[in-house]
Amino acid sequence: MAQLGEWSNWAGDQRCRPARVAAPRTVEELAEAIGGAAAAGQKVSIAGSGHSFTETAMTDGTMVEVEALRGVLDADPESGLVRVGGGTVLRELNTALAGLGLALENLGDIDAQTVAGAISTGTHGTGATYANISSRVEAIELVLADGSVRELTAAGEPELLRAARIGVGALGAISAVTLRCFPAFVLERVDEPRPREEVLGRFEELAEANDHFEFFTFPYSDRALVLERNRVDSPPRPRGVAAFLNDIVLENWTLEALAATGKAIPRTIPSLARFAGWVASGGRTVDHSHRVFVNQRKVRFTEMEYGVPLEHGPTAVRRVIEWIRQNRFPVFFPIEVRVTAGDDADLSAAHERPTAYIAVHQYRGMEWRPYFEAVESIMNDYGGRPHWGKRHFQTAATLAPRYPKWAEFQKARDELDPQRVFTNEYAARVLGP
Repeated sequence: MAQLGEWSNWAGDQRCRPARVAAPRTVEELAEAIGGAAAAGQKVSIAGSGHSFTETAMTDGTMVEVEALRGVLDADPESGLVRVGGGTVLRELNTALAGLGLALENLGDIDAQTVAGAISTGTHGTGATYANISSRVEAIELVLADGSVRELTAAGEPELLRAARIGVGALGAISAVTLRCFPAFVLERVDEPRPREEVLGRFEELAEANDHFEFFTFPYSDRALVLERNRVDSPPRPRGVAAFLNDIVLENWTLEALAATGKAIPRTIPSLARFAGWVASGGRTVDHSHRVFVNQRKVRFTEMEYGVPLEHGPTAVRRVIEWIRQNRFPVFFPIEVRVTAGDDADLSAAHERPTAYIAVHQYRGMEWRPYFEAVESIMNDYGGRPHWGKRHFQTAATLAPRYPKWAEFQKARDELDPQRVFTNEYAARVLGP
């Protein structure tokens, strides 16, 4: 172990100074580092790629970096079962799977997270009949606070696996994950600007009609950019100029310039948002699934995301936009709306219900708290559950009634980390002491 300077997340708005940092290269070294820290009375946090907007990874004790525990450890293309190191970055995994003729059936639009971090926070893509990434986890290798290594499987310990699939870093260190993958496939992505009210009025219809449906809308614009992705049998084709302009120029360079202008001159935000809504270009892409799912995100921001029952999604979006406009709140970044099928992980935002995910963002350095507090209040009215990797203000007391399997998760936590070695202020607030 060595001394470590200041750690910060990708957004740069969560910072801490761990007393020590460990960078194990093997599972044995990971077990030794965790066991030693626990024996010394230190709390332990596991740091992935830092793409969480919460304080999940923060600690003044021992921070463990698992980036060396990466790569495909075992693969059976026939069954689709692939075992990977917990520190494997999704981007690397996607490339490795493509080489095996395989793919994850669904992905979010960012691929910089580690596998362990993505499943621990309930990272998801979109698709009314597709659940989040953790729903395809068949086994987890977990290093516990005493340095022991435990394999949780669907056949052996299904209750513990359902807890660990979205464990928020509170059960142990994930050293390896076995994922159920699928034969590689090609997606056609069509981007089209449409009137927002039309999209909200047909929300469930559009979700059901497409394999993967989502839309973005600027609060001060009345338009929405609809993204529809569907499986096709045609071969992949190079990305067109329109798709490049939308993905790279508009979503990064132009967005950065407009957001920076809005930050400097807040009164211009409504007109800037209307302009951005009108220039949001359509486009068509046909390519390998992981290239179509993922977008480049270079503009820094902070984010909140809530999952609500699917049928309440449009109303909740309307109310968020109404609050922004009534309060003339200076927010330029678009609202993102996605859908997923339900799943059975104890702490999933989509636990046992089809879900609409509503994500709100604020540009770096701009005031975000009043906006996010208002959004959370709206989501509370629909039994909203927060994305575990995004900002929220909930506590264990407010969260417990929203998860039917909350008690089961706490039971698993008591068994796997009875001394609460894997905890910090954030975990104590949202999961309890």
